[in-house]
Amino acid sequence: MSENPKDATELEWDSPLYREAVAQFDRVADRMSLDSNIQSRLRTPQRALSVTFPFRRDEYDTVETVFGYRVQHLLTMGPTKGGIRYAHDVNLGEVAALAMLMTWKCAIVGLPFGGAKGGVRIDPRALSRAEVQRVTRRYTMEIINFIGPDQDIPAPDLGTDEHVMGWVMDTYSTHVGHSEPAVVTGKPPALGGTVARREATGRGLVSLLPAAATHVGLKIDGARVAIQGFGNVGQFAALACEQLGCKVIAVTDVTGGLFDESGLDVEKVMAFVEETGGLVGFPDADAMDPAELFALDCEILIPAAIGGVITAANAADVKAKVVLEGANGPTTGAADDILNSNGVFVVPDVLGNAGGVTVSYFEWVQDLQNYFWSESEIVARLREIMNRAFSEVLDISIREKVDMRTAALMKGIWRVTDAKLARGVYP
Repeated sequence: MSENPKDATELEWDSPLYREAVAQFDRVADRMSLDSNIQSRLRTPQRALSVTFPFRRDEYDTVETVFGYRVQHLLTMGPTKGGIRYAHDVNLGEVAALAMLMTWKCAIVGLPFGGAKGGVRIDPRALSRAEVQRVTRRYTMEIINFIGPDQDIPAPDLGTDEHVMGWVMDTYSTHVGHSEPAVVTGKPPALGGTVARREATGRGLVSLLPAAATHVGLKIDGARVAIQGFGNVGQFAALACEQLGCKVIAVTDVTGGLFDESGLDVEKVMAFVEETGGLVGFPDADAMDPAELFALDCEILIPAAIGGVITAANAADVKAKVVLEGANGPTTGAADDILNSNGVFVVPDVLGNAGGVTVSYFEWVQDLQNYFWSESEIVARLREIMNRAFSEVLDISIREKVDMRTAALMKGIWRVTDAKLARGVYP
């Protein structure tokens, strides 16, 4: 007798984020009357690798054991795709949940990938550049048979950047005996990276704002924006909002928050963060408690940091008309119900932050062909794909009388289901 998939899920992957991801999937699958065999198959990742490896500090007197993971949720659609995150609390359940979300994200915007995610349980802020490089190269060697341009293509995520991707590419290339730029995306342009990758998630997210605003009857010019998180996603989302004529009145990060009712000068704030490492101490705005951000009187709210920040405890305080989710899983299921009942229009993470993986797809295609596009071509194609996906999801939302998150997941799950049924079962 085979093991009950739900029992296996609880045993192997149990974590709050994974439970949330599976509950979300089950809720939508039940709404779709999804075939029970397909539903059972998609609840758990197809492949998962857990590794431990030694890590030596710069002082040479300590060798620590580090935990790392790489999870591939779905192999049906083509190679898998997903970031590598470095954080002190990375675990298998979190990585598995994010791999599942990446599957839906790729399917929603029509990319030929399944979802994957990787992680290493370290705090990169506490390490020197040399130490981060050693961790990266050893982690790459531990998963090297798991990744490849036709197998699984990593990218940056929380705690990693283009330099980390360059080290992954170099380690992989050294091992296979030739340069292989298509093994990762999000690399420096000198190594085959695309020129618009860093700002792609924030820019792609805000490219949906005009359509979302039109749908809810919101005037963009002068609309007030509050942004939680001021990393790559938050910074470039803020810049894109400002360029559309919005007023970015508040931003927060782990160091603190800034508020200016007349609108922050986003470029000045970005320059200050580049110089100091955080928002705290910026002289040309009022300091604010980050916990107050979600209750601000504004038209547009962008959670662009970590998951689980809009909860049942604070969702009723949200006054924004539109929520653009730049982070992965920023809204809990209970909070979703409250936002929907209060008439807040939510552009969900699986659609809203898909700009990053879309431009990663562009980079992968260019690396395979050794033919590179201009920044204007990349931005135009990004906007086209994102807005087409938004329009299709909105049509499903209206037709099926469901919220945008449910509609987006229905679109993604339908595409994956069609592919699975077309391929059948082997043997």
